[in-house]
Amino acid sequence: MKGVTNLGVYNNDWFKPTIGASRIKQLCWYFINVLFFINPFNPSSGLKKLLLRWFGAKLGKGVVVKPGVNIKYPWKLTVGDHSWIGEKVWIDNLTDVSIGAHVCLSQGAMLLTGNHDYSKSTFDLMVKPITLEDGVWIGAQSLVCPGIHCQSHSVLAAMSVATKGLEAYTIYQGNPAVAVRQRVIES
Repeated sequence: MKGVTNLGVYNNDWFKPTIGASRIKQLCWYFINVLFFINPFNPSSGLKKLLLRWFGAKLGKGVVVKPGVNIKYPWKLTVGDHSWIGEKVWIDNLTDVSIGAHVCLSQGAMLLTGNHDYSKSTFDLMVKPITLEDGVWIGAQSLVCPGIHCQSHSVLAAMSVATKGLEAYTIYQGNPAVAVRQRVIES
């Protein structure tokens, strides 16, 4: 896409090959996403998992996908066993998002893999993958920024913003999120 702004010419044509799907597949996914995922009147997690797999997502067993979820490109999504994608979660995966086993993405959480380079007049798009290891919990209405790696069993508290990686078994809170305590899991 080329255009002109008051800041100059911008060109993000370089991004097209990295989408990883034909225009027809993208268009089909757009309508499936609107009708069956973003639409809060479809409570069927089973149907959503089937559709995600048809479009190339790699899903483990026991994954739950709640109503109102928005997923940009399922062919760039991997989710491990028994993970939970809560209501109104937005996975804006312009590049790979890898979610481990027993991960919880709480209501309204956002995983954003793209940003723009504000230092350039062309406002170039920048994308970086996100990795959530096993046992990670992303709290309600939290934001995980591009390139973040959340290590095993880390927690991002509700309404927090992860701008740096999260260490294993550590609870983070705030904007930007900082470590506030260790996560102790009782057996």
